[in-house]
Amino acid sequence: MPQDQEQTESRWSWVVLLGTIVVQGLTLGFPTCIGIFFADLQHDFQASNSETSWFPSILISLLHAGGPICSILVEHFGCRVTVMLGGVLASSGFVASSFSRSLSELYITAGFITGLGMSFSFQAGITVLGHYFFYYRALANALASAGVSIGISLWPLISRYLLEVFGWRGTFLIFGGILLHCCICGAVMRPVAPKTESACPPPNKVPEQGRLLTCGQAVQRHLAFDVFLQNHSYRFYTLGVVWMLMGFAVPHVFLVPFALSQNVEEHKAALLITIIGICNIFLRPMIGVVAGRSMFAGRRVYLFALAVLLNGLSNLICVISGSFSVLVFYCLVYSISMSGIGALLFQVLMDIVPMNRFSSALGLFTVLESFTVLISPPLAGLLLDTTGNFSYVFYMSSFFLISAALFIGLSFFFLCKKTKEKQMMDRVHEEPTPEKELNQRYTEEPVTQSHSTVMYVTYVTSV
Repeated sequence: MPQDQEQTESRWSWVVLLGTIVVQGLTLGFPTCIGIFFADLQHDFQASNSETSWFPSILISLLHAGGPICSILVEHFGCRVTVMLGGVLASSGFVASSFSRSLSELYITAGFITGLGMSFSFQAGITVLGHYFFYYRALANALASAGVSIGISLWPLISRYLLEVFGWRGTFLIFGGILLHCCICGAVMRPVAPKTESACPPPNKVPEQGRLLTCGQAVQRHLAFDVFLQNHSYRFYTLGVVWMLMGFAVPHVFLVPFALSQNVEEHKAALLITIIGICNIFLRPMIGVVAGRSMFAGRRVYLFALAVLLNGLSNLICVISGSFSVLVFYCLVYSISMSGIGALLFQVLMDIVPMNRFSSALGLFTVLESFTVLISPPLAGLLLDTTGNFSYVFYMSSFFLISAALFIGLSFFFLCKKTKEKQMMDRVHEEPTPEKELNQRYTEEPVTQSHSTVMYVTYVTSV
């Protein structure tokens, strides 16, 4: 690539980053505002907390589980087309959901279709950053995750206003139009080079093999089971994050209903989510810059574990009191930990997985996440229906987060310790014994040895 073209491409990478920021705000930022519609959906469909919770859980689960399909689309069509296709699907799902007459229809439209579309846009946007950035990859990921913060700040305020004016059906219809902006963002994500969009050879160049073997190779390309089995760091990190998400998704769904149950006014309850989002806008890039320093190279996973631990402890604040002032304090503490998780989640994954396997590793990573994300909100809703007390919901969230933080931190500590011990043992076995070294020097070293070498050999001989 010529020098001037390389500089132009470097400048264009920041345009791609801007598109990814908007995509993340539209996709990952949206689930935090679902709690605002909770009471209206329960009233219109005469549903319990557990039944209503399936709508956000399906949406968030598909947002994660679409990774393998997204990987196939990226391989064959590139990141640009995949992001735009995701925008069309997400928009169509919300437009169709505005006409839903039952919760089951809402599960399919706003849950399945919209979730799958958001998954395509979000994951293809993350993947394209890996091709556009290398030296500033940590900063780019942190800035991209700040788009989630912007979405968290704006979605609740927009949702609250639209809900009061148009009701939830009119609001979902408008949401369909807003999500079409993913198509505009995808349009700027032009391919870097034909080969960088795919880590695998084109299908027509693959030799004829048995169907079973071909299927196995396809699974390996898009779901990195081989990396999961061979890479201990990837395995421990994936299991820890999957367990963490059993608790991480709960406050996003139940914070607003909890505030309303404590007689907090509706606009103030929606403001709580906005506070979290505004704090994340400033905190995520700061954490990304700090974590990108060379002193944290190879240690970012410990920062991530610390953020998860703080996130779990912060949820216990809601158990103390449900007053608005206490909840504002909770949102501030929660924002610090959430910013750390958001800024480091994919950066740590990029640190422990080679970039040529990142797309498939991300696919397996998100598929496994989807199972816990799917059952977490309904499980919390069932717990709430059974006990009638929100405290148990936050206890549940804290338990999963704290235990996940300890698992990740301790796993990597012992893994690092074991690796160092193995390296020391390898050095010991590789070092020659004095007798062997003496023979080597007498038979292989030239006569013109340095004075220090001669003294050393004489010393060994005397012993």
